Amino acid sequence: MNHPHVAIVGATGAVGLDLIKCLERRNFPLGKLSLFASSRSAGKKMIFRGEEIVVQTLTHDVFAGVDIALFSAGGGRSLEFAPSAAKAGAVVIDNSSAFRMDDDVPLIVPEINAHAVHHRPRGIIANPNCTTIISLMALAPLHEAFGLRSIIASTYQAVSGSGAQGIIELENQVSAITQGTEFTPSVYPRQIAFNVIPQVDQFTENGYTKEELKMLHEGRKIMNLPDLRVSCTCVRVPVYRSHSVSITAQFERSITADAARAAYEGKPGIIVVDDISRALYPVPLDTTLQDDCRVGRIRKNLVFENALDLWVVGDQVLKGAALNAVQIAELL
Repeated sequence: MNHPHVAIVGATGAVGLDLIKCLERRNFPLGKLSLFASSRSAGKKMIFRGEEIVVQTLTHDVFAGVDIALFSAGGGRSLEFAPSAAKAGAVVIDNSSAFRMDDDVPLIVPEINAHAVHHRPRGIIANPNCTTIISLMALAPLHEAFGLRSIIASTYQAVSGSGAQGIIELENQVSAITQGTEFTPSVYPRQIAFNVIPQVDQFTENGYTKEELKMLHEGRKIMNLPDLRVSCTCVRVPVYRSHSVSITAQFERSITADAARAAYEGKPGIIVVDDISRALYPVPLDTTLQDDCRVGRIRKNLVFENALDLWVVGDQVLKGAALNAVQIAELL
């Protein structure tokens, strides 16, 4: 697939914009770039490599000649249009949750299971959930060395995970509070300014949210660990960008903090920042607009055998979405 024709579906959204930037910044060897969005965004002009590209209206017949279609327009759009793109001969890389648990659709984090890109009978590849990607970037090197058994995680998810409206809601609420005016939350079920909300996505019958169960089901599929045990609590925090995750991971074999740090050496996409004597540990501001995830606060767990506690942070719009999708395209 030399100099492919690449299409971005949902080109004017937050992830779509970062897809364009990633393709340019990484010098992706495409021959042509086409941009698609809903009719209300059609006609907008985007800049790519110094040239203007006009955004076109997304329809079922726009994929002729497209080699790779990067979808970032939501699950409903993916379900409706991704099969048309695949039928036209494109390989679809989808950022939504629409196809992640389909047995005929590989779910890929290139640093972990790049080999899965070759098995795509539906012509579709799924990008995992952003929090799952960030967490597994820290866990995969440890699994390789010590054998992962279980995960207990709490996430601290930025408002940009809800799109631009999440940022606007946080800003509006902060402004209202400082000015002493009233407001009514609309994006989130509770006030997000100066607060944290232990609900990301909808609750299911077992009391977990859909977001929390993604860590379980997607983690098992990506790591090829059908018996992996996961318990997760997802929390929305008043941070603009970059998700953080506190993880207790239990392993098959004995593990120490020093051995874990050594396991990260030479692994792409993950950087150890772990010097508590100098207050060096990952924080969202340090990972915002950065490709690599960062891991720190690595220490022996005091409850479980063969277990570690760690803290991992990553930009959920980049590695959690756009960058991961472009890396998959690079594999193709």
